Amino acid sequence: MYEKLVKFAAEHLELDPAEITPEATFETLGIDSLDIVEMVMDLESELGVELEIEDETITTFGQMAAFIESKVN
Repeated sequence: MYEKLVKFAAEHLELDPAEITPEATFETLGIDSLDIVEMVMDLESELGVELEIEDETITTFGQMAAFIESKVN
């Protein structure tokens, strides 16, 4: 899931995949809350699952990947 998330972010948010690490925070990569909402909505559509992210503690790509994996499996 992590690799899929990195690929998605690189394509849709025009980020360098080399800069995206599991520890990279959305803030340090310049990703704002609107970007996160759009990313989640697109991933929901692509994966066919509902991802209700209400937890403000998800701040890194690693945390986001783990959260999505928990919803998909």
